[in-house]
Amino acid sequence: MINRVEITDKAADVVARLKEQHGGLMFHQSGGCCDGSAPMCYPDGDFRVGPQDVLLGKIAGCDFYIGAAQFEYWQHTQLIIDVVPGRGSGFSVEAPGGVRFLTRSRVFTDLEVTELEAAGPPAGAA
Repeated sequence: MINRVEITDKAADVVARLKEQHGGLMFHQSGGCCDGSAPMCYPDGDFRVGPQDVLLGKIAGCDFYIGAAQFEYWQHTQLIIDVVPGRGSGFSVEAPGGVRFLTRSRVFTDLEVTELEAAGPPAGAA
């Protein structure tokens, strides 16, 4: 089965280190103002998801949500979470470590789209 969200090995290593410091984590991709479309990583319970959020799947054992408006734009792409040097948002837990999470994407193939449609929409998608 095709996943709507994946994570690179390098980013998964950062998540593993962050879990040692913070415990359980979750991601949210809002497309909001602070860091544009940067994925934000929070300790479980520090960010409230609502009915406008879509659960895309899990990466490195963490739930990954996206805002419904962003999902509408990106529903035909697989999100690939990577990490790069730099300073991310002060709200995201990786920020003090001199790295930031980054979303890369690729368009699903026709076959993958057919498979995803057969599986139905992700939780929270309209």
